[in-house]
Amino acid sequence: MYSKELNSIKKSNRYRTREIFNENLIDLASNDYLGFTQDKKLFENAYKRVLKENYTAPKASQLVNGYNLIHKEFEDLLCEKNHFEAAITVGSGFLGNISMIEALVRKKDKLFIDEDYHASGILATKLLEANQVITFNHNDYKDLKEKFEKYKSSNRNIIAIEGVYSMQGDLAPKEIFEFADEKNALLIVDEAHSSGVLGDNLLGIFDYYKIKPKSNHIKMGTLGKAYGSYGAYILASSHIIEYLQNRAKAIIYTTAPSLFDISLALQSLKKIITHKEEIKNKIQKNLNIVKEILDINSKSLIIPIDIKDNKKVKLIQEELKNKGYLVGAIRQPTVKSAIIRLIAKIDINEDDLRYVCNYLKENL
Repeated sequence: MYSKELNSIKKSNRYRTREIFNENLIDLASNDYLGFTQDKKLFENAYKRVLKENYTAPKASQLVNGYNLIHKEFEDLLCEKNHFEAAITVGSGFLGNISMIEALVRKKDKLFIDEDYHASGILATKLLEANQVITFNHNDYKDLKEKFEKYKSSNRNIIAIEGVYSMQGDLAPKEIFEFADEKNALLIVDEAHSSGVLGDNLLGIFDYYKIKPKSNHIKMGTLGKAYGSYGAYILASSHIIEYLQNRAKAIIYTTAPSLFDISLALQSLKKIITHKEEIKNKIQKNLNIVKEILDINSKSLIIPIDIKDNKKVKLIQEELKNKGYLVGAIRQPTVKSAIIRLIAKIDINEDDLRYVCNYLKENL
C-alpha cells in the first residue's frame, strides 16, 4: 500500500533505519546533555528510594491509583526551584505537548505557535479547528505581533514557543515573553532542551532571562534529556494544573509515569541543584571549544552545522562512525536543509570534542 511512497523516500536520501547503538562509539548525538545516563550512582539511589518505601508500580492513571509520594516529591521540588505554583508529571514530552495544547485551546481561542515548535505540538494543532491556529515565523516576535493584532481572539490567546529549539539550538527571544505578558496571553514554553543547560541555576530559559513565572506562564519539560530519565512535567498556576488534571487526555487515560523514572529524575534534579557550578563550568568549557574551532557562538549544547546535501551529511556521519564517533545526520522533513547535529555533551573528553570539531571544520 505504501510501497511507492517508501521508494520515493529511499531515493530522496531521507530514508531512515533503526540500528543497535554501538557502545564503543563516543556519543555526540544524543540529548543526554549532562551525561546522567552514564551515572550509575544516580540509578542506584533512584532504585534504593523505590525499594526503601516498598512502593508498587502504578497500575492506572494518576486520577485512579497511579499517583505516589515520589511523584509529589518531584513535583514539589520542581515548583520550589522553578517558582511555579503547581506541577504534574506526564508519560512523555510528546504526550505532554499533545494533551496540553489540545486541552488548553478551547472554542473561540487562538493559538499562535512558532513554525519550528516540536512535532508533538504541531501534531496537536491538527486536533483544533484550522482557524484557531496561527503559525508565526521562527523566533520572529515582530511577525508574532503583526499576526496577533490581525487574528487575536476576543476570548483567550495562547502563544507556544520553545526555550531552546532542538535542531537549531537557538533560544527564544525575551521579547516574546514580554509581549505575552503585555497582551495577557497564555505562554507555553517547551523547555525540553533548555532545562538543565541554561540559567544561573540550570533550570532553563526562565532562569536564563531571570523571569519570575506569572499566572499566564506554562512550562513543559522532558525528563529524557538533561535529566537522563523518561517522562515529562508541566508547571503552571494551580488553576491551570487542576484544569489539565481534568481535561488533558494523556493524564486522564494513561498509566502514571513509572516510579523508577520519576525517582531517577528526582535524583538528577537534586544533582543539578547541588553541582550547578561544576556543571556550568563544563558546559562553558565545551562551548568555548566549539567557538574556537567552528566559530559557532552557541548558548546551548546543540550545535547545528549546515551541510545542505543529504548524501554528504550521511557520508560525514559514516566517516565519523568509522573513526569511533557518533553525530546526528538530520535530514528533511525534520529540518529544511540537511545538517550535522553535534551535541557538545559535558561527559565527552575534551580531546574527543576537539577532534570531531576539527574534522567537521575540515570537511564542511
